[in-house]
Amino acid sequence: MKRLLSIVVSVYNEEAVLEQFYREAGQVLSGISWDYELLFVNDGSQDDSLPILTRLAAQDARVKIVSFSRNFGHEAAMIAGVDYSRGDGIVCMDADLQHPPACIPEILERFEEGYQVINMVRTKNESAGWFKNLASAAFYSLINALSDVHFENNASDFLAVSRQVADVLKDSYRERVRFLRGFVQNVGFRRTTIEYEARARAAGQSKYSIRRLFQFSVNTIVCFSNLPLKLGIYAGLLSGLLGMIVLVYTLFTRRGAPRGYATIVVLICFMFAILFLLVGIIGEYISILFTELKDRPIYIVEETKNLERES
Repeated sequence: MKRLLSIVVSVYNEEAVLEQFYREAGQVLSGISWDYELLFVNDGSQDDSLPILTRLAAQDARVKIVSFSRNFGHEAAMIAGVDYSRGDGIVCMDADLQHPPACIPEILERFEEGYQVINMVRTKNESAGWFKNLASAAFYSLINALSDVHFENNASDFLAVSRQVADVLKDSYRERVRFLRGFVQNVGFRRTTIEYEARARAAGQSKYSIRRLFQFSVNTIVCFSNLPLKLGIYAGLLSGLLGMIVLVYTLFTRRGAPRGYATIVVLICFMFAILFLLVGIIGEYISILFTELKDRPIYIVEETKNLERES
């Protein structure tokens, strides 16, 4: 009996590229030794993405659809794909063809070699400008400095996991504020990397604004590191040291009150800046705790096509 490969594809307003993705992926998948399913997760698209997917599913039983009731975000779409997948191996990728389907045969080779986690690492991104590339490098440097988990530099949402790893993600990693590629690198198991060059988007525009990327980065750091909470200790020590320096300076240079006015103002501004920074950091942690305590669903499925969810 052939082993089954599940290709999980996150879709949000990708009407311009879906048919091209289906053709390119189909050409690659027709040449592999495994059986396969194409599992598209419609993340509340507002364009004609769902009608296009519905037509493809009617033509090809291997095309499966999970359609959300609204937009829940890219991370939720990938988690839903993992939840609904049936394959012995699962590949998560985007529909915009920046994640090349041509890499799938190499991924299968790694599965057959016994690897259970395969991180796809970008060596080049044709569509990202210098700012995004610089920001990405800075993000990975920062998260690796703050977290006990080592993240592969330039690892992307293009990744692959075995059935065993998918079951762990399905049962145990159910945070509402999530970072799937971080979870995948945190579960252990035998893992490897494959390098690839990200293509330019076949059509459409990136759904991640600078603001969303910044918030995503903050959430990731908060989820994987407690070190920012300890900044209060270091800030307190630094403020105490500066206070002692000002005290000694004031005692030895007392020549009228107005002379130290600027120094006092600067120190007060500095200490209030530190204080508000720490309050903001604590607020981010409390926000995530509040989100988790509400225990709302990660996603809500409105309809499915060509599949029945297994219990």
